[in-house]
Amino acid sequence: MSSFPELLADRYRRFKFRNYAPNADHYEELATHGQNPDTMIISCCDSRVDPETIFNAMPGELFVLRNVANLVPPFETGGKFHGVSAAIEFAILNLRIKHLIVMGHSSCGGVKAALDQNAAIQTDAQFISRWMSMLDEARLSVLASHQNAPQSERQAALEMATVKTSINNLRTFPFVKEHEEKGRLALHGAHFDIKSGTLSVLNHSRDQFYPL
Repeated sequence: MSSFPELLADRYRRFKFRNYAPNADHYEELATHGQNPDTMIISCCDSRVDPETIFNAMPGELFVLRNVANLVPPFETGGKFHGVSAAIEFAILNLRIKHLIVMGHSSCGGVKAALDQNAAIQTDAQFISRWMSMLDEARLSVLASHQNAPQSERQAALEMATVKTSINNLRTFPFVKEHEEKGRLALHGAHFDIKSGTLSVLNHSRDQFYPL
């Protein structure tokens, strides 16, 4: 039986002393009355991109869903397991969030695999390849519009297109569309550059990203 990583155990002890103890009342409030965030963030599970850190959020302030390449599948009720859809449904219908942000990032491995399918992750990655197939249409569009561009520009373009794809897929959910049309929910797109720390946000009317 493997032992729990000592590094993480040590960091937990530091968290308990430095972060939890001074905010014990806040944690007790959350435990007693539950969560009430007004913002959901759909982000990549890349270890370099942490929404709570980027937005300097306290526990209870953000409802965060992380997956490979911050993708949202289109609405459908077939199959049995819909983790992403279930989280979105809970956030909108139960938590009544007001803002839903899809946040992509630079150097995304999932996007890289989608862009250069010949250099996809060298394993029997049946789950990843199927998951990233949601970007097939966006990939072809980026390749067509960036024929003579370097690979880095294609990568960045597909990262932005991934955010837009997820937002478009969000609007296929009836309850998302209804809440947005009634002004109860706002959908946002964002992209975080790891190297520079720049956060760019999507201007829907111009269909472009602009740095904050």
